[in-house]
Amino acid sequence: MGHLRLDDILKATGGEVLSRHSEEFTGLSIDSRTIGSGEIFLALKGPHFDGHDFLDAALRTGAGAIVEMTPSGVPAGKTIIRTESSLTALQSIARHLRDKSGAQVVGVTGTNGKTTSKELIASVLGRRSRVLKTSGNLNNHIGLPLSMVNGTGDEDVMVLEMGSNVAGDIKLLCDIARPDFAVVTNVGPAHLEGFGSLEMVRKTDLEILEYVRTVCVNADDRFLMEGVEKFTGEIITYGMSDNADVAAGDIVLGERGSRFTLRLPGKRKVEIRLAVPGTLNIYNALAAASIACVLGTEDDQIREGLGSFHGVPMRLEVLEHSGAIVISDVYNANPASMEEAVRELLRLRKKRTVAVLGDMLELGSHSGDAHNRLMDLLSGARIDILIAVGPEMISASAGFSGKSYVADDSAAAGSILAGILREGDTVLVKGSRGMRMERVLPLSGHHRTREESRAL
Repeated sequence: MGHLRLDDILKATGGEVLSRHSEEFTGLSIDSRTIGSGEIFLALKGPHFDGHDFLDAALRTGAGAIVEMTPSGVPAGKTIIRTESSLTALQSIARHLRDKSGAQVVGVTGTNGKTTSKELIASVLGRRSRVLKTSGNLNNHIGLPLSMVNGTGDEDVMVLEMGSNVAGDIKLLCDIARPDFAVVTNVGPAHLEGFGSLEMVRKTDLEILEYVRTVCVNADDRFLMEGVEKFTGEIITYGMSDNADVAAGDIVLGERGSRFTLRLPGKRKVEIRLAVPGTLNIYNALAAASIACVLGTEDDQIREGLGSFHGVPMRLEVLEHSGAIVISDVYNANPASMEEAVRELLRLRKKRTVAVLGDMLELGSHSGDAHNRLMDLLSGARIDILIAVGPEMISASAGFSGKSYVADDSAAAGSILAGILREGDTVLVKGSRGMRMERVLPLSGHHRTREESRAL
């Protein structure tokens, strides 16, 4: 029926069985709206919600529940387990299943590119192994263990994205996942409201080094490289420079993809064609190739795994709208990713350039300076038009040298863009997740056709 067994739940949590019926479950759900008939419901409690409020609805479909509070009544034929903390139970179950598993675990962390790197790694390793990966961007203390618990139990490799907002977050995730290998994509100014400094961002990401025997790191990120100098395990470097262990050369960047020569240890060379655009995605591909080499993946499998990947919705998608090229990178934003996106805008420029930019959130006391520096970048690059969305971007837009418009929200920005857009324009749409910049144009999440993705 499934690999999630009642005995394992009890061993992991030390919970009390209030009602015993099903001994195995097809999965674990925290959402009463989508729970399947063979799944067990976990009643999570948070500051703004309580899963116990939806227990009756979950039990109408699901096979049982893990709760903190004893329910007043239990429908017949359902398994109910009471624990001290539902969240702790979820994390303990994931850790228990990881300890039982023979899978090798790869933890992926860093400021930018985590999700895409994770997907590329899974694509490459999936050519030779059964792979479990964190679902979507479920990379926190709930999403990561939830993804682990809902595997099949017979995976060869787990590829787990690990996100952080404050110091200690990566350590918590590593205590659950117990990674063998790490990929650290880069270190940049994100979530500074929680971290306080760039040094603390790096220190937190590198908490993963306490757990792993091998780390793959971006050799072109000097600040990151300084942080791994004292690591006593194996360090595999990747980047554009010749001295990286895994490097990209002969790079040709196209509108919707790229091609390059992948240089691997032992003077091996593999010709790669990526169906996702931009320099950042080449770095993401190098990260995937690096860990693939560590795990003994064949060169052909690396080429096929990288070449078959067609991107993650809302992340650096290049689309067309009303005769204009639109770079839709709307999932999130921080100063480093914003700078990279502006470079793509300049690279794809044909006629006018239009930047529709929403606030970069969670920067704390660094926010004003970060937004002002962005205006300096846009002015220096001679971006033609700025549509500033949100109070921080609007305030900083006074320092922009080109023509600017202001909008309170992304929907209003969309109306402004619709009124000024011309054929031949190149448009960048980007902002932090809370700004909902996908509402500017109804394009994000649309997949390119295979033929479009192959075009260079």
